[in-house]
Amino acid sequence: MKKSTLLLALAITLCGSALLHAETPANAPAEFPLTLADIRVRDPFILPEGGMYYLYAQGGNRAHNDNGDFGVEVYKSRDLVHWSQPKQVFVRPKEGFWGNPPIWAPEVHKLDGAYYMFATFAGRAGGRGSQILRAESPEGPFVVVGDEANTPAEQTALDATPFIDPDGTHWMVYAHVWAQIKDGTYLAVKMKNDWSARIGDPVLLFAASQGPWVRPHPRADTFVTDGPFFHRMKNGKLVMIWSSFVKGHGYGMGQAISESGTIAGPWRHAEKPFFGGDGEDGGHAMVFRDFSGELLMALHQPNGGNRERAKIFRLKEDGDLLVVDGPWTPPLTLTKPPTAINR
Repeated sequence: MKKSTLLLALAITLCGSALLHAETPANAPAEFPLTLADIRVRDPFILPEGGMYYLYAQGGNRAHNDNGDFGVEVYKSRDLVHWSQPKQVFVRPKEGFWGNPPIWAPEVHKLDGAYYMFATFAGRAGGRGSQILRAESPEGPFVVVGDEANTPAEQTALDATPFIDPDGTHWMVYAHVWAQIKDGTYLAVKMKNDWSARIGDPVLLFAASQGPWVRPHPRADTFVTDGPFFHRMKNGKLVMIWSSFVKGHGYGMGQAISESGTIAGPWRHAEKPFFGGDGEDGGHAMVFRDFSGELLMALHQPNGGNRERAKIFRLKEDGDLLVVDGPWTPPLTLTKPPTAINR
């Protein structure tokens, strides 16, 4: 074989090998080996920050870390497609902390220059309660703020989320659980500006049975409230998406609109569910923008059976309401894994 022919054959072989190597999933950078289909997560929360997406999940995905400590984990991604292995960002203190496993609905917000986690724990005489934690980085470590649960001791509560009114008033909004009061409600309580303690008594926003789209569950006289989340519309209206059981079928979400644009309301309910009711069983959503500015929503599907996965949908605003604009699909440029994280 001539030398030139041999060199050409070798070049073709190397090129083909390189192309095959580039398309092999096993060649994904070690930092991003997972997809959302690999991660069991209920009540997903995604924080976009500094070119990275942070997905927070209850530590039950691995049950515990190597020391047997329950806590909260975070998965990282540059593109919402390829995700890292989980890192423990909160480990339950062995002493001096009221909360016990399981842990529900950890969500992290950047507020006043720090990162605050709002999470629900079991372990009180009154049942579940929500606790605020603080960190200097989205990767933790998160430490408990205050000496007791941030929701009132006498209430069985969950799914706390923060909101700051246009006048700067800090609020914590949470669900008062149906198991204690039958008709679950959403309550808001003023907080100190450092989120360390409540100020005054909670105020009622509305009850689950007021949603025209809600059906009783799990009994004929009980109505569920789950997963409140706020979004400010372009027209200034304040929308709260929230989860319950939908007339017709399954678990889903509706919308309530604050006519004043503040927590004070009054709150007007959309007649139809925002998501669910047509065979789509999923909920406990949050809203965020990707780094291109597109409005997205993350929720879990299905709603049980230890099969929950985070799903992402596109959103658009239509007057006072949010509208689901179909499942999110990544741009073609994201079909290959990103480069490794610079450390």
